[in-house]
Amino acid sequence: MAEVMEGKLNSAQAMELENKYGAHNYHPLPVVLDRGEGVYVWDLEGKKYYDFLSAYSAVNQGHCHPHIVGAMKAQAEKLCLTSRAFYNSVLGKYEKYITEYFGFEKVLPMNSGAEAVETAIKICRKWAYEKKGVAADQAKIIVCGENFHGRTTTIVSFSSDSDARNNFGPFTGGFESIPYNDLNALEAALQDPNVAGFLVEPIQGEAGVNTPADDFIQKAGALCKSKNVLLIADEVQTGIARTGSLLAVCGNCNCQGNCERQATYTKPDILILGKALSGGSYPVSAVLADDEVMMVIKPGEHGSTFGGNPIAGEVAIAALEVVDNERLAQNARKMGELFRTEMQKMVDTTSIVSLVRGRGLLNAVVINDTPDSKTAWNICVALKENGLLAKPTHGNIIRFAPPLVMNEEQLLDCVRIIKETILTFEKA
Repeated sequence: MAEVMEGKLNSAQAMELENKYGAHNYHPLPVVLDRGEGVYVWDLEGKKYYDFLSAYSAVNQGHCHPHIVGAMKAQAEKLCLTSRAFYNSVLGKYEKYITEYFGFEKVLPMNSGAEAVETAIKICRKWAYEKKGVAADQAKIIVCGENFHGRTTTIVSFSSDSDARNNFGPFTGGFESIPYNDLNALEAALQDPNVAGFLVEPIQGEAGVNTPADDFIQKAGALCKSKNVLLIADEVQTGIARTGSLLAVCGNCNCQGNCERQATYTKPDILILGKALSGGSYPVSAVLADDEVMMVIKPGEHGSTFGGNPIAGEVAIAALEVVDNERLAQNARKMGELFRTEMQKMVDTTSIVSLVRGRGLLNAVVINDTPDSKTAWNICVALKENGLLAKPTHGNIIRFAPPLVMNEEQLLDCVRIIKETILTFEKA
C-alpha cells in the first residue's frame, strides 16, 4: 500500500488496482499509459507507443499540446468554477469565439458528449412544441441503426447495441430508427408530421467508421428542411478536423478555414461537439444552434454546474486555435489519403484484410473473419507489442485514428508496423 500511495507502480499492479476497485464497465487492452506527447504515449515501464486511437478522437491536437495545457494552467491558477449562478469573465468571450468559428448564433455549453446529445434532444423537443406546433408529448426524433450517441438511459433507448440496452429498461419513447445512409427510409419517416428532428452521425465511428454516400448528409438536410424538421449533427467524434474538414458535414471540401463558407457545407440546425473541443485535456462539449431554435430554452429549464466554466472556455478557445494555426484539417486529409492508399494495398494483395474505409484520419480496416471472432482483438494486442495502440470495434473491425499532428514519416512508420503485424496473422 505504501508503494501505491507513493505512485511506485508497475503495469501489472496498476491493472490489478483497477480490476479490484473499479467497476468493470470497460475491457481495455493490457497496457498502462503514464504520459504522452504529440502522437506518442509511454507506459509505466517507459515503452513508447504510437497512439492510433486518440482517446476516440478527443486528442486530435496531440497529447499535452503546450498551447492548450498553457491555457488550462493559467486559468486554473486564476479561477476554476463559479457555476452559472454568476457571470464569469471567460464565458462570454468563449461563446463569441465558438459561435463565430462555426457560424451559429448561440451556444449552450456542457461537459460530456452524452450530455450534449441529451441537451440537443431537449432543445429539439421543446422547439417542436413551441415553434412547429406538435401536440404535447407527441414529438418524434428519427435516429439511425448502429448509432452511438452515448450511454445515458435516454440515448440507449434508441441504440441497436444489445450490450448497451440489455437490462437497462424501461426505455424512453419518442424515437424511430431507420437504416443508416438510406434516404428513402428517411423520406418515408418524415411523412409523420410529429417528427421534430433527425439525429445523425455524419460518419458512424463506433459502428466501424461506417461512411455514407458523399451526398447523404446534403440530401438528408434538404429532406428535413422540406418537412420543417431539425437536422441534428452529432459531431462529437467526427468534428474538429478529424475527417479532413472542420466538420464532417462539410463533406470532402478543401477547407481553408471555417467550413460554413464552403459550397458543399450542409449547415445543421443543431450541431453537437465534444471530445477534441478541448484537445482531450478537459471535459468540454457544446450544442450550437441559431436563435430560432436555441431561444426556446429559458432560465431554469436546462443547465450544468460545470458547463461553461472558465477553464473549459479558455481550453476550448486554445484547442480551436491549434486546429487553425497548425492546419490540422488539411493535414488530416493528406495523411488520411496516404493511409487508405497503403491499407488498400493490403486489401488487394492479402486475404486477412477485406476492406478499408474512412475519411481524413478517421479510418477502419475490416478483418476477414466473423464479428464474434477474436482475430481483430489479437491483432490489436500484437500491434501493442510492436509499439502501436489501436482498438477493435464491432468484433472484426479495427479503428485507426491517430492524432492529427502526425507527419508523413511517422505515418509511414505506423503503416509498416500495421502491415508487418497483420501479415503474421495472414501466414498463420
